[in-house]
Amino acid sequence: MLRRILTAAAGVAFALVAFTAPPASASPASASSLAPRSITVSGGGEYSSYVPQAIQIWNSHVPNIRMSQVTSGGNIRIYVVSGGGSRASIGHGSGTIYLDRLQINQGYSPLRVVAHEMGHSLGLRDNYNGSCTILMSGGSAGTACRNPNPSAAEADWVNRSFAGGFRAADSGKPTEWSVDSWPAPAAVPVAS
Repeated sequence: MLRRILTAAAGVAFALVAFTAPPASASPASASSLAPRSITVSGGGEYSSYVPQAIQIWNSHVPNIRMSQVTSGGNIRIYVVSGGGSRASIGHGSGTIYLDRLQINQGYSPLRVVAHEMGHSLGLRDNYNGSCTILMSGGSAGTACRNPNPSAAEADWVNRSFAGGFRAADSGKPTEWSVDSWPAPAAVPVAS
C-alpha cells in the first residue's frame, strides 16, 4: 500500500514538473541571460575628459549596456562646435553629439551636458521641467544644477529599451534630432 502511494505521489510530482516547466528549446532567452549591448564613444574635444565620467555614469545606472571610450570612430561620436546649440541624434546606442562651447561657457556643467546628450543617443528625449533631479530636463534646471545622473525612471527606461542585448529595437541609426536649448526655450504664451 505504501509503495502504491509513493509511486502515485512521484507520478503526480513528475506530471506537475513536466506540465509547468517550459521546454528548454521553446523559451526565448531572458534579457538577463543576454550580454549587455556594447557601445563605443569617441571624441569630445576640450570636453573629452568628461566623456569617461559620463560613460561610467551610464554604465553604473544601466546594466543592459556597456559603454567604452575609443580613440576614433565609435557608435557615438562627439564633436565640439561654437554656436547652434548642444544637440544629439536620438538613437539606440548610436549617433552624433554636438557640444556647443558657447552654451557650456554660460556656466552649465560640462559633465551634465555630456551625460544629457548621451541620454539622447541612448533614446531619451528632452523633458524641460526645470528639475535638477531629471537629467533630461537639460538647461531648464539652470546653471546651478550640477547633477549628471539620470533619474531612476530615465535609467529604467534606457535599461528596458536595451533589454534585448545586441538586438536593437531599430537598426541603431539615429531616427531624429533633438535640438537642445541651454536654457530651455521659453514657453509660448497661450492666447486668451
